[in-house]
Amino acid sequence: MANLYTQSESNIRRTWIYLFFFALFVIGIGWVISYFLETQAILWIAVVLAVLSNIVSYWYSDKIVLNMVKAQPIKKDDNPELYRLVENLSITAGLPMPKIYIMNEMQPNAFATGRDPEHGVVVVTQGLLDILDRVELEGVLAHELAHIGNRDILLSTAVVVLVGIVVSITDMFFRMAFFSNGDNKNKGPMIIIAIPLAILAPIMAQLMKLAISRRREFLADSSGALLTRYPDGLARALEKISQNQYPMKRANNATAHLFISSPFKGKESVSWLSKMFMTHPPTEERIAKLRDMSL
Repeated sequence: MANLYTQSESNIRRTWIYLFFFALFVIGIGWVISYFLETQAILWIAVVLAVLSNIVSYWYSDKIVLNMVKAQPIKKDDNPELYRLVENLSITAGLPMPKIYIMNEMQPNAFATGRDPEHGVVVVTQGLLDILDRVELEGVLAHELAHIGNRDILLSTAVVVLVGIVVSITDMFFRMAFFSNGDNKNKGPMIIIAIPLAILAPIMAQLMKLAISRRREFLADSSGALLTRYPDGLARALEKISQNQYPMKRANNATAHLFISSPFKGKESVSWLSKMFMTHPPTEERIAKLRDMSL
């Protein structure tokens, strides 16, 4: 059974696989554009972009995400109880002490980021601190530390950057196909390729997020519960989080999969198609699995 200690190597391999195939995708698009425009310059630009994108995704994706959600770092004196909870759980998990950030949002939520445990970051909203008691907050923090221990934080954070670049490249190709020189003999074939690519790119981007989101939440729930040895704490926290309907001011599709619970409160559709594209497993299922662990 996968747990906090056995899953990390698998996630490291998956991260490098995602980065490798992303680079191939970008270079492939560059080759297609170069072929139709009859210039090798675009291909070389694509190669450089693929390399730079992977570098940015590895080294700076966490900083990009923290800036996107406007999270602010805190020190021990700013919130001693929160700091001590994270510190004690980190010692229990055998992890370095992560940095702690707070988002000025009334919606209760949290996520973890960073390229590895040595650069881990735990982010909580003010709303989370306001509504959870100590045991419930400990459950949420253990869940986020499990993400760090499982080493899925780099992959989930890098996806924010990679998905944005994929969509931008396909959009650029679409515009070039329709607005390039009308005398270009390859304009017709470019349009034929650009239209389905523009339709499929957002779907591919969403599927890319889904491939890493649902399973990692179940695993972090179980791993976090093992850290606290009290699964009901996280179960109660998830109940309170799901019942709270405060909207998140900075909720967006790029970062939604990072949070412990979907930030789009009250906006989720219940249709079967929407459920297929949900980045989070149903809260009821997560709570049920945690309650089963308590038996």
